[in-house]
Amino acid sequence: MSKILIVMSTADVWERTDGSAYPTGYWAEEVAAPHEKFTEAGYTVDFASPGGVLQPLDAHSANPEVAGPECARYAEHAERALREFGPLLELSRVDVDDYVAIVLPGGHGPVVDLYRDADLGRLLVEADAAGKIIGAICHGPAGLLSAVDAEGRWIFAGRRMAAFTDEEEELFGTAENAPWLLGRTLREKGALHSGGPAYQACTVRDGNLFTGQNPASSAPMADAIVAALAK
Repeated sequence: MSKILIVMSTADVWERTDGSAYPTGYWAEEVAAPHEKFTEAGYTVDFASPGGVLQPLDAHSANPEVAGPECARYAEHAERALREFGPLLELSRVDVDDYVAIVLPGGHGPVVDLYRDADLGRLLVEADAAGKIIGAICHGPAGLLSAVDAEGRWIFAGRRMAAFTDEEEELFGTAENAPWLLGRTLREKGALHSGGPAYQACTVRDGNLFTGQNPASSAPMADAIVAALAK
């Protein structure tokens, strides 16, 4: 049976430029919706993180006033999937050849650790070279920044992608005092980053790279990956 790897951050705090600590964790819908789509399509899903550490749930993603009416179902699904999987795989020990796709969900964690994680960078470089599918949702595209080749070049420069926009960060109330903004940084690094209306589903495919702008994009991006794998 073919396997898909979901790579999670380990961060539970996002340090701000004013010295405050913003609690974070994985965003329930961004883990649950792809996991649900992938397993329904017959794929086995593994979870990995730096050091195999399990990140907590971002409480905002279980608050219906923030995350919408289905958030409780997503939180329950994600927590159950992670509990049943057991200890997460250590990212440093993952072999990219074991997987047909690598997917990076968000929450603010990836802007804390995954953007500079060398093990993730190695996996993404190897996956891209092999033409394997790479997916990233919301703040997950921060993890793509880790993928630097032997010459120090970012391998996703010039690629079209979606990610949580600067506008959405401002509307969410986390742009002020953020150490850096994802959309702006992706563009500065050479990505062709574009966005749709705030908090509306928006997915972008560029070859083997599939990206989603925000939590609402999680299921559509997963559907696109499943369809591509079927071909």
